[in-house]
Amino acid sequence: MRYLIALALRSAWNRRYTLSFTLLSIALATTLLVGVERLRHDVRESFSQSVSGTDLVVGARSSPVQLMLYAVFRIGEASQNMRWTSAQKISRHPAVAWSIPLSLGDSHHGFPVLGTSLDYFTHFRYGDRQLLRLQAGKPFEGVFDAVLGAEVARRLGYRLGQKIVLTHGSGALEGAAHGDKPFFIVGILAPTGTPVDRTVHISLAGMEAVHLDWQGGAPVPGFSIPSELVRKFDLTPRTLTAQLVGLKQRGDVFAMQRAIADDVDEPLMGVLPGVTLDQIWEVVGQGEQALLLVSWLVALVGLGGLVAVILASLDARRRELAILRSVGARPRELLVLLAIEDVSVTVGGILTGLALLAALLFFGTPWIEIHYGIALNGLSLSRDDLVSLAKLLGWILLAGSVASLLPGLRAYRLSLIDGLTPRT
Repeated sequence: MRYLIALALRSAWNRRYTLSFTLLSIALATTLLVGVERLRHDVRESFSQSVSGTDLVVGARSSPVQLMLYAVFRIGEASQNMRWTSAQKISRHPAVAWSIPLSLGDSHHGFPVLGTSLDYFTHFRYGDRQLLRLQAGKPFEGVFDAVLGAEVARRLGYRLGQKIVLTHGSGALEGAAHGDKPFFIVGILAPTGTPVDRTVHISLAGMEAVHLDWQGGAPVPGFSIPSELVRKFDLTPRTLTAQLVGLKQRGDVFAMQRAIADDVDEPLMGVLPGVTLDQIWEVVGQGEQALLLVSWLVALVGLGGLVAVILASLDARRRELAILRSVGARPRELLVLLAIEDVSVTVGGILTGLALLAALLFFGTPWIEIHYGIALNGLSLSRDDLVSLAKLLGWILLAGSVASLLPGLRAYRLSLIDGLTPRT
């Protein structure tokens, strides 16, 4: 068996330029298949772990999916804000145990800035109802105090006491910097694997302070309020992006949802995080299935190309195979020889595809985290991930092994005379 493996590898090496293109197609198929599966798993994991223990997400009436995306996952932009008075009215409702105001719209080096209250550090939960924990420092107290998510501090190399400048707008709408009103880092949160890690947290008063001398989304020409004077102004927010609400009893969630929807003062809506996530998966699931189908088609095309290459080379290798027969090789050994060649190319394509995927994850994960707020596990794999990966690669290898039987069976049926007879 050892000599067959050595012979198969030498034969494949002699035809390396032809087989390399087939190997590349299998590698791309592997990268696409495993990448789609990893992305699907990590995205769902990131979304499901981002918020826990919140009964309702309240915001201006729009799409529930849109509200969930920008309020919790920091994806997209709010189409409309809700009034501060409405948020206060909801927080005073007898059924409400706690509420967390959220004010978004600014950024810092691509990371979203969230204006909120101290209730955020007390009541916000993620994962399995875990509370936020400070890795260093303390929650914000002053107007210009900032608490960074773990990813923000790590990527930008920030430490406690450093000064940062916020930028008006986020993403494509990023505008002028609030350079005259810098913030000081007073705390850094422990990693959570959620959008919290990629968020700069400030107080609602701080969010209002940097916009005192702004109007209509732009600074007022010739007018500037120094940072040391902002405390003389009323820093109570007029509007909020959204509000997270926790109820005293979960059974009151639908009654509270109706009460919010029926409010005559302002058109609002309260969405259930779990229900909205299911809606997101319904939309995303169709794209997932389409990508998986395309991936398998690419894999089949690659394996089909491998079979076609080896079948096409059989005519040129008739004499080689006949010589092997003449020196004692049996037909089943020729079948095994060609099968080893096919499987070797398949394994090489799989390994190349995994290496390519690892490189893409290494360089692409930070970009995805910053621009989309989605935490990917990258190269770190749990035991379940390894099992799932092994099953997927096993199917690819099995398909390659089955495909290798076709040229092997044809070689099996070639007679010694056919191989030694010249063709004109």
